[in-house]
Amino acid sequence: MRQAFEQPDRIHAAETWHRVADQVRPRWPKLADLMDVSEHDVLAYMAFPRQHRKKLHSTNPIEGLNKEVKRRADVVGIFPNEASILRLIGAVLFEQNDEWQTSSRYMMVEAFAQIDKEEVDPLLSITTRAA
Repeated sequence: MRQAFEQPDRIHAAETWHRVADQVRPRWPKLADLMDVSEHDVLAYMAFPRQHRKKLHSTNPIEGLNKEVKRRADVVGIFPNEASILRLIGAVLFEQNDEWQTSSRYMMVEAFAQIDKEEVDPLLSITTRAA
């Protein structure tokens, strides 16, 4: 399956995905059926610019955010009601949003403008178009 994720574009990734599903179908038909059903969801990341694809598999940013929410909740200790929890989480999310807009450049925003544009792959010398 890893071969499908290493393809340069959505079309080649889908072809490889189908080929792998066909190879495992005789021995593991349930796996092949699952692959057929989940292809669109699994390969959805191919619509993003190439430089962002490797970063999409990482959960580091969300783990950091969860850690900060937990740290703040531990400081407070006991919440009197559900609304107070929502206010705290909202404040943490608001601060994180401001921080990401001003300082953190984990994914370059300018690259998202390329999602619907054709690009020439310098390694393969082929033109690709996001799915």
